[in-house]
Amino acid sequence: MKDFDYIIIGGGCAGLSLAYELEIHKKLENKTLAIIEPRLEYKKDKTWSFWKVTNHNFDDCVKRSWKNFSINLPSKTKHLKCDNYPYQSIDSGLFYKKINNKLKENKNINFFKNIEEVNQNNSFIFNSVPSIKTENNNLWQHFCGVEIKTKENIFDNEIINLMDFDCEQRNSVHFFYTLPFEKNRALVETTWLSKINDNSLKDYDNQIANYIKNNLKIKNYEIVYKEEGAIPLFYPINIKEKNKINIGTAGGMTRLSTGYTFLNIQEHSKNIRMNIENIQNAKNFEIKKKYQILDKIFLKVLEKHPEKMPDIFLKMFNGPTNSIVKFLSNKSNFFEDFSTILKMPKLVFIKALFGK
Repeated sequence: MKDFDYIIIGGGCAGLSLAYELEIHKKLENKTLAIIEPRLEYKKDKTWSFWKVTNHNFDDCVKRSWKNFSINLPSKTKHLKCDNYPYQSIDSGLFYKKINNKLKENKNINFFKNIEEVNQNNSFIFNSVPSIKTENNNLWQHFCGVEIKTKENIFDNEIINLMDFDCEQRNSVHFFYTLPFEKNRALVETTWLSKINDNSLKDYDNQIANYIKNNLKIKNYEIVYKEEGAIPLFYPINIKEKNKINIGTAGGMTRLSTGYTFLNIQEHSKNIRMNIENIQNAKNFEIKKKYQILDKIFLKVLEKHPEKMPDIFLKMFNGPTNSIVKFLSNKSNFFEDFSTILKMPKLVFIKALFGK
């Protein structure tokens, strides 16, 4: 078995982002890298969306950006505008193609299907495969989306519907999410914040079909793409080990209250690249503690009072849009944190803070 200076376990978003960051900054000119990824081929399988609060390497993979969004309750709709931080959606197919084309230029980078094919003893390992206990009481964000194409121009492609709670809640938190890429093409996604073991919530195809028919009032359409996934709303086991750093969701890069991960992965990749020469002694990179604490309280409220969440999400956006976007993207200052917290119903969050 061959030795490598670095091994990346998992060639998904986190693993490829790190490899690309190291490659474009010439950190692999005299170092060898093995990427362990079992998939047979790379093709579009996900859509990563986020507010662009920081620069990243993949503007040319952005399918579309929006500055307008809405949040819907059955009896109320709020329209918002965010000029400073556009909401972006990245096509994973373009992302994979860009990175793999770049990595192929370096003969020091090799892909393998199985970790057993390489010698791990003398390598520094970056692991993106999370170690997750399948406990029934953990909350997840699980979802299914379809990209549909209509014959006529139906969508306003200048505004996204970020959260539409005008749907069955089933004693959980449920909303739809619509990203109009063109006037006749959009991603429509059903999203649940709940325990993952409740299979009664996973009739995704029926949910989506009913929403398109009854809420969007669309009768004739073609499904051109489908995606499905689940994001843990808890931190996976992340034990500090010699010669190993966890990255991506495995490394705690998912913001628990939102599920946003993509930009955190990019920042973590940059941090590793800047410290790669002394990676053994690099300081642990993590989402700031204040967000970890606030997210923990937020998720307690979500678990105990799912019926209150649509109104809480709506109230959250009562303040300056830029401030809440920065808060949800880990970039807010003290005053923006305080402003956002003031929008929350005080009693229910205080009780959650003290475990009641």
